[in-house]
Amino acid sequence: MIAEQAAAAGRYIYAIVNDEGESAGKTDGGFPWTPEPLGFDGGPVYTISEGRAAAVVSDVPNRPLRPERRNLATHYDVLKRLMSQSAVLPMGFGTIADSAESILRILQIHQEALLRQLRRVEGKFEMGLRVSWSVPNIFEHFVSTHPELRDLRDKLFRPGCDPSPREKIALGQLFDRTLNAERVAHTLSVVGALRPACFEIKDNKVRDEREVMNLACLVGRDAQARFEEGVFNAAREFNDAYTFDISGPFPPHNFVDLDLRAEEICAGSAACS
Repeated sequence: MIAEQAAAAGRYIYAIVNDEGESAGKTDGGFPWTPEPLGFDGGPVYTISEGRAAAVVSDVPNRPLRPERRNLATHYDVLKRLMSQSAVLPMGFGTIADSAESILRILQIHQEALLRQLRRVEGKFEMGLRVSWSVPNIFEHFVSTHPELRDLRDKLFRPGCDPSPREKIALGQLFDRTLNAERVAHTLSVVGALRPACFEIKDNKVRDEREVMNLACLVGRDAQARFEEGVFNAAREFNDAYTFDISGPFPPHNFVDLDLRAEEICAGSAACS
């Protein structure tokens, strides 16, 4: 029965961290901080180490884990605890290895790359900044602030006119070009204001039409106040049509590229099927 349970157990990987001790091949390292964080269903969180890198894991059934609120909360609670104590390379939610041996293989194969990335994020965390247009109608806002767009709209929709589909497409294309040009200009302005407070800034894809920019910023642990001051100074250059939304601190998801092949993590694992 015990053997069957062991065979059915997967190892949920929260993150990769530095292992300062000499524990190559160690698969049951105690969690170094107290009180220890709790994993799924209140189980222990522990480390599997190889060389100077360690995977922070807990035991779970070897099957896909549902992204339910409770499970997501467990995942991010552990990452938050880790981030407060150490450099951390966070794994995406639901990463399950089929055995401790497969994790040791991953740590061995990718040792240098993992250590290089751990050095990159040492003493840093991620802050987010989203800027949005806070207006009732984004098209009408641009029509009121851009004469070229307003002139074309008025020409096509003047009394007695019925614009063709081609003309409507041309109006939409002008709107898109104007919108994107504003995004680029505003992003350059804000990034310039934030750069002195950040080690790196990543300009992520916006979520919807109203979003001006979606920035991920790698910030030193002692520089959060400086970053927030930079956001405040940048926001002073914008009027009430814009909303600035700061989030974080977070583990540095946007600044980690683990590039671990799925077959290395879960060869034979039901969680990856």
